[in-house]
Amino acid sequence: MPRLLLPALLSLAVLPVSAQEADRPKPDPLVERHLKQLDYTYEVDEDGDYKLVFELDGGRSQLVYVRSPVEEFGAHRVREIWSPGYRSDTEQFSAKVANRLLEATQDNKLGAWAKQGHFAVFVVKLPSDASAQALEDAIDAAVRSADEMENELTPGKDDL
Repeated sequence: MPRLLLPALLSLAVLPVSAQEADRPKPDPLVERHLKQLDYTYEVDEDGDYKLVFELDGGRSQLVYVRSPVEEFGAHRVREIWSPGYRSDTEQFSAKVANRLLEATQDNKLGAWAKQGHFAVFVVKLPSDASAQALEDAIDAAVRSADEMENELTPGKDDL
């Protein structure tokens, strides 16, 4: 009898892991195809998003996420590209920082600044079925904008 009980208990121990994997968000295969076509190195995070790190001039680097979820508004289906550019020690940004982010948003041709908890992230929204070239442009805009803002607001730091 104990021999039969052990396999049954082991199979129960596996069920929660399988259930967790089934509930885990799936990465979008279109994004994966585009990133491979662009020869980008990436990893998939626990949310199913694509995480990339770019090496920039001056020994700087910049993190960017290509989100897998597709958001809808009317006939529009969009995907978001995020790159953090500022981290605050508190939940509230100073008026000076918040105003600078708003000013930068006005000047940007593609994307805008958004607040995510302690972070200011540069967000580009593009059609969910955008081409690899459009995705590359969106990633480039996010990386450049976020790194420039990080360098401006926290000179000498390269944390994000």
